[in-house]
Amino acid sequence: MRVKVMRIRRLQLMYALQLQCINIASSTVFLTVSAALTWTAEPFNPASVPLAVRSPYLSCWLNQGAGTALNAGWPTFWTGSILGWAGYVTVDGSSYNFLGVPSVPGTNANKAVQKSLKFTSTQSTFVMTAGPVDLTVNFLSPVEPSDLAKQSFPFSYLSLSAASNDGGSHKVQVYTDISAEWITGDNSLTANWSTSVGNIITHQVQLAQQSLFTEASDHIQQGSAFYSTQSATGVTFQTGEDTVVRAQFINNAVLLNTQDSEFRAVSDRWPVFAFARDLGTVSASPSPEVVFSIGHARDPAIEYIIANGALQQRSSFFWSQFSSIADAISSFLGDYTSALSRANAFDAQVAKDANAISSDYASIVALSIRQGFGATEITISKDAQGNFNTSDVLMFMKEISSDGNVNTVDVIFPSWPLFLYSNPTLGKQLLLPLFEYQATGQYPNAWSVHDMGASYPKALGHNDGKDEPMPVEESGNMLIMTLSYTQRTNDKSLITTYFNLLDQWTQFLITDSLIPANQISTDDFAGSLANQTNLAIKGIVGIKAMAVIADLVGDQARSSNYSSIAASYVQQWQTFATSSGGQHLTLSYGDDASWGLSYNLLGDKLLGTYLFPTSVYDMQTKWYSSVANSFGVPLDTRHTYTKSDWEIWTAGIVTSTSVRDTFISAVKNYASDGLNSQPLGDWYETANGKVEGFRARPVVGGHLALLVASPTSSGGHINFLESKQRDD
Repeated sequence: MRVKVMRIRRLQLMYALQLQCINIASSTVFLTVSAALTWTAEPFNPASVPLAVRSPYLSCWLNQGAGTALNAGWPTFWTGSILGWAGYVTVDGSSYNFLGVPSVPGTNANKAVQKSLKFTSTQSTFVMTAGPVDLTVNFLSPVEPSDLAKQSFPFSYLSLSAASNDGGSHKVQVYTDISAEWITGDNSLTANWSTSVGNIITHQVQLAQQSLFTEASDHIQQGSAFYSTQSATGVTFQTGEDTVVRAQFINNAVLLNTQDSEFRAVSDRWPVFAFARDLGTVSASPSPEVVFSIGHARDPAIEYIIANGALQQRSSFFWSQFSSIADAISSFLGDYTSALSRANAFDAQVAKDANAISSDYASIVALSIRQGFGATEITISKDAQGNFNTSDVLMFMKEISSDGNVNTVDVIFPSWPLFLYSNPTLGKQLLLPLFEYQATGQYPNAWSVHDMGASYPKALGHNDGKDEPMPVEESGNMLIMTLSYTQRTNDKSLITTYFNLLDQWTQFLITDSLIPANQISTDDFAGSLANQTNLAIKGIVGIKAMAVIADLVGDQARSSNYSSIAASYVQQWQTFATSSGGQHLTLSYGDDASWGLSYNLLGDKLLGTYLFPTSVYDMQTKWYSSVANSFGVPLDTRHTYTKSDWEIWTAGIVTSTSVRDTFISAVKNYASDGLNSQPLGDWYETANGKVEGFRARPVVGGHLALLVASPTSSGGHINFLESKQRDD
């Protein structure tokens, strides 16, 4: 049995050390110093700002602490390792650094001053003042849930536009580069690169020696990074040593259109890949945007076990739509204006739906969406002739930071609201690898498998049955997610194709969910425990879910039987789980002094099964209002920490709007407290708001739980999908 706890403790120590360390990249040393914000932040200044976040391997952030300007720290990978990304703007001959913290000896570049930061569900926008000019720097990571090809693009946009801030006219040139740090977790390895010049100019960089499906410090050791822009008058490029290329622009405001051909280690004279663009004369009206694309692509993307132990190599879906990576990049860059329009519409719809609950809630949701999708990849297989099989689409999710597992069921489950809200079909594609694998009969246990593989991107299953055992947790999760998908879409393909598997897991739940054996739940870091009240809720809801599934396929006898069992279990559970004083549910049966977040009750609401009486919800609501700390209600009485996803799920079960808003505000206060410097961590201390160890995990998709808290929940994308189904 693999145990995550030791890994988690190591991660906690690693993260603590990273917060104290001196960052070194591109031959530059700097120390991040916490300070009060000197810019406006809307809706707030997060622990880390998403810059280019589209996949487990295109995941670039600007870590904040108490506040780090765009040009006061290097962008980093989600782990905290540096991704060299530098930017300068020259105004009337004077150069200003606006991105990253490059050091170029012998030059006199100034520092632009950050004026503002704003983030939405898809964009992070900085305004940087460079003397008499304001430079708007927009990072757009599209979220395209209704378009598989576009959603599968491992590319993001950077756009720049300038405007005079003094009423005058000024000559402006802009510059950006990336380093070879984007391609590996080991900077001692040798890189090679090339630049293609045509309608699109693309820098391509990769490891000289690649390893399929292999990671180093969570970076994939396969594929290439691509930095591109459209060719136009005034565009120049250059590759070479960081200080040399940057000095060329600072001193001359133009690059040489030359390529460095001395391939070397990433850390050997830090090779960079640069573009410059002359914007001409800029006035008070914003200049046309200069657009760059940044991406990391590989093929194949996933190794996947199929029947009889055979291994299948799967590709990112977008490859099926383009004959070459150059065509894909050309399409992506050419689509920028439309992509920005779609992103603005998506952002507005999310904001409208979430603001209907509260502004604090809207800000949490906006910070969570890119992070949730950024752990996923949409893939496609090939047939025997090598042609893409467009009917075989599977989605894979990396369990970022807490482990490297593939499609961990109890990570998909808290993330599930993101997919229900944006496009439930994506949720189906996440579940399909788990169903397909177990339907082959290779997994030997009676309950649901924990994950599809111990090390992303290898989805190799667990034919030995020794995956991390969460039997009630994962079986209940699969049943609840499968029914909720079916309810939202009226697509019965999962429940008809995999009915026997679903029934098998239900049979297990009947034996082990009313009085759960000593086992771990999804909150495995808290340790194993027998007779877990909250875990029993999940199992009972799972049994009822199967009753509904049986009814949907016309098996009335089975449906009636399972409904009776679930109802009987609820009555018995109430006796076991309620403290003797009747004030709250216990953490485990018989321990009156214990309690915890009963977030699994949301499954009952999500499915509209309403097994548990209102009195239980009312009791928990009253209790939580009495035990809340500054940054939320503890996960349970064993510790003072909590998880942000379960805080929001619990907000979805309380019967008081004010208590609901207390949960929401606690999570928002944690996310904006200035104490942490990493992509949003879901595991943190309720007493002081400090992160416990996780970062960048997709479980923040659970923050959308209030948008999907019942089968009839409103929400822009859900309404659209339901309307379409009715029309069809």
